[in-house]
Amino acid sequence: MLRITRQTDYGIVLMTQFLEGGDKKVLSARDMAEQTKLPLPTVSKILKALTRADVLSSTRGVHGGYSLSRDPHSITITDIIEALEGPISITECADGQPRDCLIAGHCPCEDNWSRINTAIRGALADVRLSEMNGGCKIPFSGLPGSAETITGTGESEGAASDGAEDSPA
Repeated sequence: MLRITRQTDYGIVLMTQFLEGGDKKVLSARDMAEQTKLPLPTVSKILKALTRADVLSSTRGVHGGYSLSRDPHSITITDIIEALEGPISITECADGQPRDCLIAGHCPCEDNWSRINTAIRGALADVRLSEMNGGCKIPFSGLPGSAETITGTGESEGAASDGAEDSPA
């Protein structure tokens, strides 16, 4: 199953805390832990990793804390995932690093794994931090002819209409 870790999920939740307020909002790890109801050690660990990856900036002192290192429109979900998990790769051979695979070089699936990995990375890179806050709507085309969207709550709305009303016949 393809799944991000709980730490990365929490990292994205923490990053959305910077979207409310204004530019260069500075938040302490303690405030973020209180706002999100996450344990402070977990929050601190995630914020440090995001700072090492230059997704966040940290400031020491009385008015110190963490802030976005760049505009939220330029921070992608790929940036956050890679900061917390490392390179995104569906298989070891798809990340471009040399591996000790027994069938490397003559694997019939190698090109397709690379293609799939590129598609996944592209989809994640298309989603910006600025889109992850609350009620964002992501177009959903799960079914042919579908005009649904998935809301920030995970529910679908606005199913494609075939002209029929919802009233009984």
